[in-house]
Amino acid sequence: MEVLYPRCAGLDVHAGSITACMRVATGATVTYEQRKTPTTTRGLLQLAEWLTEHGCTHVAMESTGVYWKPVWHVLEEHFTLILANAMHIRNVPGRKSDMNDARWIADLLAHGLIRSSFVPPAPIQELRDLTRTRRQLVHEAARHVLRIQKTLEDANLKLTQVMSDITGVSGRAILNALIAGETDPDTLADLTRGRLKATRAELVDALHGRVTDHHRFMIKLHLSQLDALDAAIASLEARIGAALGPFRPAVSLLTTMPGLSETTAHVLVAEIGIDMTRFPTVGHLISWAGLCPRLDESAGNRRSTRTRQSAPWLKPTLVNAAWAASRKKDSYLRAQFLRIKSRRGAKKAILAVASSMLTAAYFMLRNGVEYQDLGPRYFADRDKTRLTKRLLQRLQDLGVTVEVKAA
Repeated sequence: MEVLYPRCAGLDVHAGSITACMRVATGATVTYEQRKTPTTTRGLLQLAEWLTEHGCTHVAMESTGVYWKPVWHVLEEHFTLILANAMHIRNVPGRKSDMNDARWIADLLAHGLIRSSFVPPAPIQELRDLTRTRRQLVHEAARHVLRIQKTLEDANLKLTQVMSDITGVSGRAILNALIAGETDPDTLADLTRGRLKATRAELVDALHGRVTDHHRFMIKLHLSQLDALDAAIASLEARIGAALGPFRPAVSLLTTMPGLSETTAHVLVAEIGIDMTRFPTVGHLISWAGLCPRLDESAGNRRSTRTRQSAPWLKPTLVNAAWAASRKKDSYLRAQFLRIKSRRGAKKAILAVASSMLTAAYFMLRNGVEYQDLGPRYFADRDKTRLTKRLLQRLQDLGVTVEVKAA
C-alpha cells in the first residue's frame, strides 16, 4: 500500500498524559519511536519540539471527549493535524495498550486511511460553546419551572390549569405573595394582570389549597435559581451577539427560510460554520448531521435504514425548526411534510423536512443567496401524469368509474 506521509505521528490522548508514536519510512524500512508526555502546556510544547526534530509533517489523534482540544490548539501551528473518529479507527481486539494504539494511528495516517473530522475555526468554536451553554441553561430553567409546578400540585394549588405561564407577570406576583405568607384565594386572585384563560371564579377555586412553610421554602428556592439562570442566559445572549459580528450576513440569509428563527440561525452557524467547502457535497453535510438513512447493506439486502446517532446539538435544533416550517401555509416545506406523512408517518416526514432545510442552508451559505420557496404545488406540477394515475386509481378503489379528457 502506498505511503502518503513518510514522516507522521499518532497520538493516544488521555486526560493526564499523551502517548506519541513517531513513524519514519525510509524506502522499505519503517522505524518507530515512542514517548509519553504529560498534557500540561510545557509537556505539549516539548512534544511539539520532539516531533519537529524528527521532521514530522502530519499528526493524527482521536476525538476523546474534550481532551484533544488543548493538544490541537498547541500543535496546529506546527503540523497538519487530523482528528479521527474513534469508531472509524478501532483496532482488532487483543494486544490493547496505549503504545499499540498510538502506533496503529500512525500506521493508518501514513497510508491515508484516516478520515478527518470537521473541526471549525476558533471563532466558530467559541460561538459553538456559547450557543450550547445557552441551550443547557434554557433546559435547566425549564426544569426549575416544572419543579415549581410539582410543589404547587403538592400544595393542591391548581395554578397550571388556569394559567398558561406560571412564571409570567401574574404568576410571579402570586408566587411572591405565597412566599410572603398570603393564603387568601381572593387576595391572590386580585394580583393577576391582563387576560387569563380562566374566569375569576375558577381562579379563586384553583388558588384554594394547603400551603405549608416547606412549600414556601421550595418555591422561593426554585425562583431564586430561575432568576439566576435568566440572568446568565441574558449575559450569554449579549456575548453571542458580540461573537456574531463577522457572521451577521450569514445569519440574515438563514432567517429568510421559514421556520428558522434568529436563535436557530445562531445555532446553525455555530455548528456547521459558514465555510461550506469543508463539506465536499451537501450529502456529506446531511450525513454528518445524522439526517439521512444509514448505509447498512449485506448480500444485496438493506438491513437497516434508521438514521444514525449524532451530536445532540444540531439535529434536534433542525427538527424543532422543521416542525415550525411544516406549519407555514402555502410553502414547499409544508407540502413536503404532508406528502411524506401520508405515506410514511410524521416522524420520517419531519426528518425529511429537516434534511431539506439543511440542504437549503448549505447552498444559501455557499452561494450567498436568500431562500427561494418552490411553492406548495411543486410536487403536483413536477409530474402531473403520475398524480393523475394515482388519483384515478384512488377513484377506482372507491368504486367510481370516470372518463378522462384533456383540458
